[in-house]
Amino acid sequence: MSDINVTPFVDVMLVLLIIFMVTAPLLSSGIKINLPESSSVLKNEKKDPVTVSINNNGEIFIQKKKFTSQQLIQKLKLLKENNKNLKIYIKGDKNLDYGKVMDLMSLINKSGFTKVALVTKLK
Repeated sequence: MSDINVTPFVDVMLVLLIIFMVTAPLLSSGIKINLPESSSVLKNEKKDPVTVSINNNGEIFIQKKKFTSQQLIQKLKLLKENNKNLKIYIKGDKNLDYGKVMDLMSLINKSGFTKVALVTKLK
């Protein structure tokens, strides 16, 4: 018989597919935010930036941990001491008042950060 048996290959591929389907949702960082849409594209970063999220209730998160305004300033100052070139990405809910996003940017600026980017969803 000169045919190649592809059954083991298909079995391995199906197992890998299932593994990736289960682990892919776990890789997204942060909390669920309803982001506004934009057609601009961000450049690839060499290091992962810090993501600060603010939901429609005005609650502030770094990655998935909730912070108050004062705790946020203290945490960001510690992060700034460890890495001077650290960039901050802000994820703001699109239903949130614009003033609250600006207040968050002001808090981040008080922490000593000048490189701040707003994250949007591609159209």
